[in-house]
Amino acid sequence: MSIISGLLVETLSTTQFYNNRLLVYSINLWNNRGMSESLDIGREVKDGLYEQFARIGKAVANAKRIELLELLCQGERSVEVLADAAAMGMTNTSAHLRVLREARLVDTRKEGTRVFYRLADDEVCTFFLSLRDLASRRFAEVEQVVRYYFEARDNLDPVGRAELMERADDGDVILLDVRPGEEYDAGHIPGALSVPLGELEARLSSLPKDAEIVAYCRGPYCVLAPQALELLHKHGFRARRLEDGLPEWRQAGLPVAVGSESGG
Repeated sequence: MSIISGLLVETLSTTQFYNNRLLVYSINLWNNRGMSESLDIGREVKDGLYEQFARIGKAVANAKRIELLELLCQGERSVEVLADAAAMGMTNTSAHLRVLREARLVDTRKEGTRVFYRLADDEVCTFFLSLRDLASRRFAEVEQVVRYYFEARDNLDPVGRAELMERADDGDVILLDVRPGEEYDAGHIPGALSVPLGELEARLSSLPKDAEIVAYCRGPYCVLAPQALELLHKHGFRARRLEDGLPEWRQAGLPVAVGSESGG
C-alpha cells in the first residue's frame, strides 16, 4: 500500500466514513492509474463529491433544523434552551442537533452534565442567511407572511442599520434588545438595553415617553420585535423595529458587544 493510500485509509477509519465512495475511489485512483479507467474514475470522483455536498442539503431539509441554525446564529446554547426556544421536546431537539453535527454544521462542548451547541464557524450562519434570503426571493408565500404579520404591526417603516447608527449617535433613540437575556449576553448591538419580551410590560415605566424606541430581535422574521411593538404602541410609545437583527448586524461587519454591561 502506498503512503497516500495509507493516509486515506487512516482518514477513512478516523472519520468512520467506511462507505464513503469518494475516499474509496481516491485510493483506487492512486493504486490503479490506468488511462483506460480514467473516465470511469473521474465519474465516480464527481459522484462522490456531489454526495458530500448533498449531506448539507439533507441536514437542512427540515424546518426545525433550520430554526435551530437561526437560534445558534445568536450564540452558543444548551440543549434545554434550544428545545424551549424551538418549542420542541428534548428528545427531538437532540435528534435534530445530532443530524446537524454529523453534517459538520454545529459543534458541542460539555459543562458537567449539560451539553452546549454552537455553530461550527461563522460561515454556517452566512449559509443560513443566504438560504433564508433565497427562499424569500423565490417564494411568494414568504412575502404574504411578511405583509400579514410583520408589516401589519408597523406604524412606520422598519429602521435600517444606517439610520439606526445615525440616530444613535444623535442620542434621540432608545434601542431595546427583546431577545432572552442569554442571547443578549452572547452578543448585542452596542448601547442596546436588554428588555426580554416577557419583561417588557413590567418595565414600561422605566422607558421615556419622549424618545422613539427601536426594538430588535433575532432577524427580519423574528416575531419578538413585532410583539414588542404591539405592546409599546398600546401604551402610547412611539416605536419601530430594526429591519433585521443581530446576525445581519454582525455579518455587515458592525461592532457587537458581549456581556450585560450595556444594560439589562
